[in-house]
Amino acid sequence: MPFEQIVCLDATGLTDEGYAALQRLSSRPLITYADSPASEGELLRRIQGADCALVSWRTAVPAEVIRRAEGLRYIGMCCSLYSPEAANVDIAAARGCGVDVRGVRDYGDEGVAEFILAQLICLYKGIGPRQWGERPTELAGRTMGVVGFGATGRLVARAAQGFGMRILYHSRTPKPELEGGGARYAALDELLAAADVVTTHLPKHTRLLGAGELALLRPGAVLVNTSLGPTFDPDAFCAWAAQGRGYAIFDEDGAVGYADVFGAFPNVILWDRTAGSTAESRERLTAKVLENIRNFLDGR
Repeated sequence: MPFEQIVCLDATGLTDEGYAALQRLSSRPLITYADSPASEGELLRRIQGADCALVSWRTAVPAEVIRRAEGLRYIGMCCSLYSPEAANVDIAAARGCGVDVRGVRDYGDEGVAEFILAQLICLYKGIGPRQWGERPTELAGRTMGVVGFGATGRLVARAAQGFGMRILYHSRTPKPELEGGGARYAALDELLAAADVVTTHLPKHTRLLGAGELALLRPGAVLVNTSLGPTFDPDAFCAWAAQGRGYAIFDEDGAVGYADVFGAFPNVILWDRTAGSTAESRERLTAKVLENIRNFLDGR
């Protein structure tokens, strides 16, 4: 049986075909919102009466809202869910209320990898307003340090290897089964000191790099972040950027909350969109969100 009422609490990023499919899974007309709720009270108003709610990463769904959402059975996260601790939905509270929460993974990785390599090529070749050196230079022979070697980090590494870059990676544990392609595990300090390019792929709002770590970056290093939120201490980063010793590249997610501050530095490259947001990633996201819903309705 379909849900009685499905509501999209904010701009979930699904395709038009996806919204049409959602309507077929809702007995009542689908309710959608194109903006994020401005307050917890507004969020509660939107979710009341729904037995299925969909939400993007932009909106936090706290315990109090879940407890007061009468009849709610299912929350679909239209974004990555890697762990309950990193989720924007209070999963423990949802479980306590008998509400099933499901998220997706690995839908925007290809776009992220292409964005990073495209930005590096533009910077090193001088295609655009900035050029890394006095003359156009090549990626081949340079070392990329990948911090966080999950699906996205591995895809970026493979793309960089296609341009002849050497790969060092750092993760919580070494992954020898993934090193056959030429990537080598390194301690974080070693990676930061050796890499020409450091790209971070961490759970949202994970700040791993402080002033000490940033000081290890070699002159001319390029720091890339497309994780959700800075992966470094913002004040320490500003001090590093002010020295003009290297470049930084961020998409909208990587500089979220700090775009105006970081963008004031001439050696910081900001892109005002999400690197992984492509037509193809929207289709993958939509397919996975719908699959989760259908599995829930089928008791799987």
